[in-house]
Amino acid sequence: MRAFLDETIQKIQSKHSDFSNAVIILPSKRAGGFLKHYLRQQATSTYFAPTIISIEEFIQELANLTIASSEETLMECYKAYQQLELNEDQESFDSFSNWATTLINDFNEIDRYLVDPKAFFSYLSSIKNLEKWGVPQEQTPLIKGYLKFWNQLHQLYNILNENLLRTNKGSQGMVYRKAVGDIEYYLRTKTDRPHYFIGFNALNKAEEHIFQALLEQGNTEVHWDIDSHFYYDEEHSASVFIRRYLNEWKWYRNSEKPVFDNNYLKDKSIKIIEAQNSIQQAKHVGSLLTEMPEDQIKETAIVLADESLLVPVLYSLPSSIKQVNITMGAPLVQFNSYQFFEGLFQLHSRKGNYYFKAVVSLLQHPFARVILNNPDKVIGKIHSDNLSYLSATRLVSLAGEEDSETMSILFSNWQQNSEIAISNCLALIEKGKGQELPSEAENIALQKLEKLFQKLALLISGSDFMTNLKSLYSMFTQLIRQESLDFEGDAYEGLQIMGVLETRVLDFKHVIFLSVNEGILPSGKSNASFITSDLKKEFDLPFYTDKDSIYAYHFYRLLQRAETITLLYNGQSRGLESGEKSRFIMQLQIENTPQHNVTFENLTTVVR
Repeated sequence: MRAFLDETIQKIQSKHSDFSNAVIILPSKRAGGFLKHYLRQQATSTYFAPTIISIEEFIQELANLTIASSEETLMECYKAYQQLELNEDQESFDSFSNWATTLINDFNEIDRYLVDPKAFFSYLSSIKNLEKWGVPQEQTPLIKGYLKFWNQLHQLYNILNENLLRTNKGSQGMVYRKAVGDIEYYLRTKTDRPHYFIGFNALNKAEEHIFQALLEQGNTEVHWDIDSHFYYDEEHSASVFIRRYLNEWKWYRNSEKPVFDNNYLKDKSIKIIEAQNSIQQAKHVGSLLTEMPEDQIKETAIVLADESLLVPVLYSLPSSIKQVNITMGAPLVQFNSYQFFEGLFQLHSRKGNYYFKAVVSLLQHPFARVILNNPDKVIGKIHSDNLSYLSATRLVSLAGEEDSETMSILFSNWQQNSEIAISNCLALIEKGKGQELPSEAENIALQKLEKLFQKLALLISGSDFMTNLKSLYSMFTQLIRQESLDFEGDAYEGLQIMGVLETRVLDFKHVIFLSVNEGILPSGKSNASFITSDLKKEFDLPFYTDKDSIYAYHFYRLLQRAETITLLYNGQSRGLESGEKSRFIMQLQIENTPQHNVTFENLTTVVR
């Protein structure tokens, strides 16, 4: 098997022996790391490496702006919201943050797709007015306030952009829009450097504009990663985007179109396995790896469509595997230390004395047993004295001298003040750092939490609206969802474990794909947006069907060069899980490609 990146580098070098002056743009930073690895392998002499950057880094260079973090954008958005003339209808920060993230994502989308904001917001405001067509002529104050907000959305968008620009930053969409506006200047100053775009598929309108501008200028190449089997099949969703670009872009109408290899129709062994649940999938991966020789494991990737399976898969790995590279992080919310502080916030969110069940639950937590010498002493006295509601003073007295300081930090009144809350949380983390934690992972998770609270303290110092506990907790939950515990490993050796998006432009001889279920791969229709379907149609914004095509591309691209493929899915319905195998598995069955040896297996649960 010859990897796409390896092939592409060889093609470029065969035409340009010295490309140290080149700029190579890839979909992700990880892809850039692999590209450097292939360059090192192919090098026969010492030379300066080309500039290798991700598309997001390239866009920031074009715009001469930095993409603001999600929390920075949220804070600036609330400041912009406060500048609107909504009078008494303005919401608090914690209430605002519940829906503002969706709004910011919509702002980013209209910017990435170069939609005229004035026309868009006028159309959106008209839709919201029409929704109230059945109300009497005399509108209630609630309806008036509701319509006033939608009429001022364009103003909110403009103020947010102005606020971010003052710090030389921008939201992701805003930076993309500015990059398009500044492309002409870039072309005038950087035309001497060849540009290579490698491994892209679904582009937004801003990216399409930039790609085409560079192609028209010359000295630029785009290397698409698609198999000819999919490209020439006009009904296949995996090639929807690339086929459209090659048919519609002016450059390709006047130039020779690329020729694609046919790797998909080569001999492949595909095993489709139905499991009873997610844990059974993870355990079966361990069984598969136990039977593999070491040289095969080095060329194997475990791809998790459902990334919550990372920890179960790690626990299922056989001890014989010495090298593992994990490209995704374990979510911080899965660790004990986070769950402890989540419980602490919940405890202090209620006014008055503490209910005994909440206190006992907190004291029984594993982290409480790290920072307290004898939490069982307090729990025992609560039960023996049949106590229902306890003050902070009573809890400190129950603990005795050995734990009085820690108990005081845990249960003293935070006065609904965010600064006091952060100070106390950091003090508890400091106590935990000096103790022996259950694992090294928990130790690192605690350090991550410390940095998160320090970031919260910095954010609070620059605002006048995140002073109470509710707003602090709202921002805490926003930030914690983005935090993960990153693993270390050799990126180019050993077993690879990754999510679907991390597989972009990477190829593996052996692929084990988990959770290939409908609703996960593809993820299905979701409506976390204020942009209605008719608005999307009017302004040519992507539908959920476009997302399905993106998933199809990633799925089939992984299969193109692989030799053995194992697809696991949950066959049993539980809760929100439908137990339905993905349409991609159904498609493999229906196509019944002669060169593919497709077998089926059903894992049964052993009852002891």
